[in-house]
Formats: sequence, structure tokens, C-alpha cells
Amino acid sequence: MSDQPLPIFLIGLRGTGKSSVARLLAERLGWNWRDADADLEQQQGRSIREIFAHDGETAFRDIEAAIFADLCNLPRHVVATGGGIILRADNRQRLKDSGKVVWLTADAGTLWQRLQVDPDTKHRRPDLTVGGLAEIEGLLQVREPLYAECAHFVVDTVGRCPEDVAKAILDKLAAKP
Repeated sequence: MSDQPLPIFLIGLRGTGKSSVARLLAERLGWNWRDADADLEQQQGRSIREIFAHDGETAFRDIEAAIFADLCNLPRHVVATGGGIILRADNRQRLKDSGKVVWLTADAGTLWQRLQVDPDTKHRRPDLTVGGLAEIEGLLQVREPLYAECAHFVVDTVGRCPEDVAKAILDKLAAKP
């Protein structure tokens, strides 16, 4: 890798604000930013919802891992990852080895409320299978230890606008050697 700063990866469940915060954080750093899900959809020419429906989750995760591997090689980038990137051990290791990892968090109730008003949820993302709040609570239970395994630090997004979250990340980056 070059002498350029390593990428910053934003991880967390759907609805934590990874894409919005990535854009703002990159602007403040004077870096570029990428949304891994958007890159995947552009490369595949179809939505994540369509990939899940037609090819299944395993095929989706294979595509996601390949795109993520490429994103890990981009210095001076903020990368908004897909919420499930941490489900594979190889991806978790790659996160830790490739840059700074910031885990954006929110409680299940907050995530549920945010997803109700997010236009991408209905058109681009797979349905929640069990339904609603129970599904989010289950995902948090399974994924939180995996997010924790990768994160250099955590930023709670509850009650914060994306600008405040980006500032909190900048403050933590400045304070952390």
C-alpha cells in the first residue's frame, strides 16, 4: 500500500447512517468516499433485493466480499460497508488489517423508526424476514459481537444527526494514536 492514509471503514447495522456519515466524513477529511452496497449494485446492474431474490444470500455475500476486497486497497477513502460485511471471518480480518474501523450503533427501536422512513429499504434492500422490531433485535444480538471484534472504536448515532456523528468520529480519530 502507498504512504497515503489507510481507509476508514464504517460498520454497523442497516439504518445507523453509514452512507450519510461516510460522505460527510470524507468531505471534512478532503478524502473520497464509497458506498460498498452502491458499488455492488452498480457492478451487478441490479439491486441487492434482486440479487438476494434471484441468487440467494450466499451468492450475494460472495460478490460483496470481492467488492470489499477491492475497496480495502483505496487509501484516503471513507467506506460505508454493508451491514452484513462482518458475517464472514475473512471480511472481519480484512477490516482489521486494512484501515480504521468505526462501528456506528443505535438501539433496535431507533433503527426500526429510521428504516420506516428510508426509501432505500423498500426498493433496494431485502425484506426483514421475521418482521420489524423483532428482526432488528435478533440481528443486533447476532452481529454485535462481530462488529465489536472489528471496531477500533464505537460511535452511538442515537439522537445525533449525521453531521454530529461525523464530528464525533473526527474527534475520536484525532484523540487516538
